[in-house]
Amino acid sequence: MLHLLRIDLKKLTSYRTFWVVCGLYFLTLGFGAASGMEFLKWLVSTFEDFGQKLNIARIPLYHFPDVWMNLIWFSGLLKIVLAIMVVISITNEYTYRTLRQNIIDGLSRSEFLISKILTNILLSAMSVGMIFIIGLVTGLIYSPSIQIDKILSDLEFFPAYFLEIFFFLSYALMLGILVQRSGLTIILLLLSQMIESIITANIDDFVPELVLYFPMKSIWNLIMFPLPRYAFQEIQDYVALSSIITVVAWTIFFNYMSYLKLKRSDI
Repeated sequence: MLHLLRIDLKKLTSYRTFWVVCGLYFLTLGFGAASGMEFLKWLVSTFEDFGQKLNIARIPLYHFPDVWMNLIWFSGLLKIVLAIMVVISITNEYTYRTLRQNIIDGLSRSEFLISKILTNILLSAMSVGMIFIIGLVTGLIYSPSIQIDKILSDLEFFPAYFLEIFFFLSYALMLGILVQRSGLTIILLLLSQMIESIITANIDDFVPELVLYFPMKSIWNLIMFPLPRYAFQEIQDYVALSSIITVVAWTIFFNYMSYLKLKRSDI
């Protein structure tokens, strides 16, 4: 397994685009996550301009345990950047014939796919590690009191976040293998949410129970939007088992479709 991962990483690290996209992703992740407090300060100054006072401590954006769910949800918005890198990676295999060369050199098609899946797992794990470090540091800085039980609370969102990223990277990998053209694949990736929304809008009146099981909808249901709780609204502050099962099923389906395409295609 590690041998297959090293093979794919060796190819990836030779692409300048890989370093640019990954650097952009992790820098945006870090600065974006850390900018929440600046937004709150701007909000306070705005309210003061209107003669009202807003206590920033009443919005525990970076307090334990709220910081975990808040950062994870907003970081999930940036997964499209990693997915674009995955698309470029797989479509380059076809453009530069490295997939064919790997097969000639003795790598089976299933091993090639496993190398890509392992890379997706690694990227997903790195995203989780990055968010954990950012959340831990900001939580220690801004939380009014540091208690171990609060720090360890809500950590179940991290496996859900890993699953969300791995799901989306598997989807990007499947699109890249099916389409084999980076530009068109990226367009389809960016339009996936809109295309699904059009479909679900047309079937919502007939089979509304099916809408929750569509792929893009399923990952939005993993970790719900957290900010309404600061407006005294109830939110789902846990990861539902049904959402996990749905996302896992779609992830398996995406990777299986990639395998079928690789198995049957003429490379």
